[in-house]
Amino acid sequence: MDSKTHEQIIIKISGADKLGLTASVMGILAKYDAQILDIGQADIHNSLSLGIMIRIDEQHSGQVMKELLFKATELGVNIGFEPVDDDEYEAWVGRQGKNRFILTLIGRSLSAKQLQAAAQAVTEQNLNIDSIRRLTGRMSLRNPVKNVRSCIEFSLRGTSLDRDALQSRLMKLSSEMGFDFSFQKDDMYRRMRRLICFDMDSTLIQTECIDELADRAGVGPQVREITERAMRGEFDFKESFKRRVALLKGLDISVMKDIAEHMPITEGVERLMFVLKQCGYKIAILSGGFTYFGEYLQKKFGIDYVFANELEVDETGHLTGNYVGDIVDGHKKADLLRLIAQTEKVNLAQTIAVGDGANDLPMISQAGLGIAFHAKPKVVANAKQSINTIGLDGVLYFLGFKDSQLGESGVLK
Repeated sequence: MDSKTHEQIIIKISGADKLGLTASVMGILAKYDAQILDIGQADIHNSLSLGIMIRIDEQHSGQVMKELLFKATELGVNIGFEPVDDDEYEAWVGRQGKNRFILTLIGRSLSAKQLQAAAQAVTEQNLNIDSIRRLTGRMSLRNPVKNVRSCIEFSLRGTSLDRDALQSRLMKLSSEMGFDFSFQKDDMYRRMRRLICFDMDSTLIQTECIDELADRAGVGPQVREITERAMRGEFDFKESFKRRVALLKGLDISVMKDIAEHMPITEGVERLMFVLKQCGYKIAILSGGFTYFGEYLQKKFGIDYVFANELEVDETGHLTGNYVGDIVDGHKKADLLRLIAQTEKVNLAQTIAVGDGANDLPMISQAGLGIAFHAKPKVVANAKQSINTIGLDGVLYFLGFKDSQLGESGVLK
């Protein structure tokens, strides 16, 4: 098109959404051979905001605007026009090559105060908000339900002045204001995650299996003290593991079945596993706990891989206080994540790791997307993403899923 005989116009339409509105507008533009340079639409509670940038022959622009004005009046919506000169348009095109990021905010509910704080943080880092979308379903005011969630996703563009400073700022706001966040580069890997690895105890289940075993063996307080110190990273995991397992000596293995059948599953696990399997993800449990319980969850949810610790059993069916094979500690988890990724031919940037303890940090740091889940302070401080306010299905929002895409209302009863 000859720039001397053509011009750019932004068309802005707002008002109550009407069936066939876009088709009517495009019909007028098509009649005059308008080129669509950009288009975007948002619909909030049946209130429409539609923007279209067109390039059109100057001799037709007046007639196009006239016909669009008549159509807007007929449909009962507002319409406005804004010219864009060539230099302004080229500057806009040039900005499209800048880095793009996704900031996801999650909470039981999200307030204007929380959104303002997050928006101000990214603005101070020279990042522009291109679009905002709600990932969770609409909640009912008259029929409130438990486990309600709210998630807002910001699409950002620009080059951050100091990404580490932004991460720290968001982490501080998250802690002070009670929301979760994820700040990710918006690249092809974010849209193509393929392997997700979970810790088991206090992540997929709301207990520590070794503590449950210890209670049955009558050594609960001693084992819990060691467990807590190890999860806080106060001393070596392998040494703590040996000490705790030794305390279980003589326990009848028949109790393991009962413990497995009564393990409290973490909120959101069923939904998360269903969606991940439907979408073709490979799923692994990498646990410092025990294979018996991991394999129980494997059968329940169709998990692809389980790597955990094997307790030694004597000929009478009692625990010996020893273990079989290598201990699955933090470094082993990271090695296993890399091994499974290699086996499945998955780039590390396409992997996800989720855990709560200090021994999960190596795999969380190794994965393309590492998430601390209801984690200890040390883990939250060292992970780039964390979920503390809702269930494990919050991971889905960090992956960009919308409740509407999953065929759900967004609220689990």
